[in-house]
Amino acid sequence: MTTRPATPSAAAHPRFVAALAELGLAGVEVRAFPEATRTAAQAAEAVGCELAEIVKSLVFEADGEPVMVLMDGASRVDVERVRRELGAGKVKRADADTVRAATGYAIGGVPPFGHVTRLRVLADRGLLAHDTVWAAAGTPHTVFPLDPKSLIAHAGATVADVREETAGGPTA
Repeated sequence: MTTRPATPSAAAHPRFVAALAELGLAGVEVRAFPEATRTAAQAAEAVGCELAEIVKSLVFEADGEPVMVLMDGASRVDVERVRRELGAGKVKRADADTVRAATGYAIGGVPPFGHVTRLRVLADRGLLAHDTVWAAAGTPHTVFPLDPKSLIAHAGATVADVREETAGGPTA
């Protein structure tokens, strides 16, 4: 697939463009693609990077409150680890309506920051293994690159170990 770079104002969701400006990131490149980048696999193929370099911005409900987990595209979230990290009684995946209400974005385009409400955010430690990661820019057709430390800081995330482990260790 051929990449088609675009400027944030032309491609990204307007709320996300505003968030980039507020965070001093107005110069961050946002790439738009004619094909959807709704899944981590689609995004990795479009960008031409490893699946683990894609950031999934996933919304869960912890005791009824929406929280976000930033996870690499090759791994799955361990809901029990999230529950323990948050000190919650129950954690479950949020439905599409809850995701849109909490973030202002539809599933498949949720960025790690620039939401309509302030969410508690956890970032899996595995994201720090990469020089650059790619995340959604507010639409199912746009992504942006950032170094993981900056992405985690701008998302206001707490770094935690929340990925599922396989019998041979953490999933990659």
